Amino acid sequence: MQRTDRHAGDAEAPGRPAHPTFREAFVYWLKLGFISFGGPAGQIAIMHQELVERRRWIGERRFLHALNYCMLLPGPEAQQLAIYMGWLLHRTLGGIVAGTLFVLPSLFILAALTYVYLAYGDLTLVKGIFNGIKPAVVAIVVFAAWRIGSRALKHKVLWALAAASFVAIFFFDVPFPYIVLGAGILGYVGGRLMPDHFTVGGGHGASKASYGPALIDDDTPALAHTRFSWSYLVVLLAVAAALWGAAMALLVPPVLRDMGIFFTKAALLTFGGAYAVLPYVYQGGVETYGWLTGTQMIDGLALGETTPGPLIMVVAFVGFVGAWTKEIFGPDALVLAGMAGAAVATFFTFLPSFVFILAGAPLVESTHGDLKFTAPLTGITAAIVGVVLNLALFFAWHVAFPRATATAPFSGGFEWFYALISVAAFVALWRYKQSVMRVIGACALVGLVHTFLA
Repeated sequence: MQRTDRHAGDAEAPGRPAHPTFREAFVYWLKLGFISFGGPAGQIAIMHQELVERRRWIGERRFLHALNYCMLLPGPEAQQLAIYMGWLLHRTLGGIVAGTLFVLPSLFILAALTYVYLAYGDLTLVKGIFNGIKPAVVAIVVFAAWRIGSRALKHKVLWALAAASFVAIFFFDVPFPYIVLGAGILGYVGGRLMPDHFTVGGGHGASKASYGPALIDDDTPALAHTRFSWSYLVVLLAVAAALWGAAMALLVPPVLRDMGIFFTKAALLTFGGAYAVLPYVYQGGVETYGWLTGTQMIDGLALGETTPGPLIMVVAFVGFVGAWTKEIFGPDALVLAGMAGAAVATFFTFLPSFVFILAGAPLVESTHGDLKFTAPLTGITAAIVGVVLNLALFFAWHVAFPRATATAPFSGGFEWFYALISVAAFVALWRYKQSVMRVIGACALVGLVHTFLA
């Protein structure tokens, strides 16, 4: 007899998909960990395509409501969204598995690349592949901005809010937290003055017609594990505190102990995504602790941008290089030291994300149909479209003008070949509906060939 995992409260209705088994979900989260390129925008787009559109495990509005909550938190929002979706489907264990598998492949891939970087110093082959992937990342992020905008911006008011957020961050460098706060306030006011304009996503009545009924949707009964419980919250916080304390107690080398404290602080300061925390990581890793040089930090960012997983995984590079450079286990155990540093940086950076989601999701689930909660989040979603567009332009600038500087933004020559790759990749995603993985693979191959022939 085939086993299925069903929770009390699941709604059986014609056309609804069956509840996925834990194994089915495990395989999906593992796959996501290997294909989650494109930064948070690309990763969120991949999850939406699979969870909402193709598999229909989660409804459109439930997905956007969870996403809006993740946008408010410090930390990598795409990984937090994966935790949230895993928790909805298979309780706390499902959330832990989803969040862990989202970053685990990236940890090992980035650690392996960092070893090659440190041991051999010759990244010609890797650079060739990455030269092709970078334009693909630009296309993925632009495509994600288009997809999110087409779903969320259903009214002129929301379009104006998205435009205002883009102007604020692009022209005036307004910090992301202020944009989120301002959009939330405007959403709240808009929800009271123009409630029809500030329903979740600006109105998604067409979503069900497009994708069909979802397993977990607005009209399905609440699952038992999604209801708030004080006892669950207390136990969760106690376990998290115990894990943090036990991990710190095991860090005997002073370098690893410093990393544990430093990356815990970094995890609590990452409002606005990885780029908001990079100056803090740079200052601590390069200037305060001397774990790596400024040039190494830039190289690490390049590796982080072109490997799967959240961009904040650059902390694994910092941890690896720092432990290797400081020879924490002696000169004959550099690889072991590097792996320990990468693991410590990753653990302490991502532990708070699990706590934020698993503790807060039951409260958020209780508000998904309440306009006074959803209207501010709808405003935030509209603002995110402008922020994602800004990120897309940032990536495009680095690809098209790789030798330019902030003071001379168009210097160093225009890389027309890689700009054409970005355009072709976008057309493949938008016009021909190609998968993200195929586009990345094709672009990597083109970049490799071009690098060796150049």
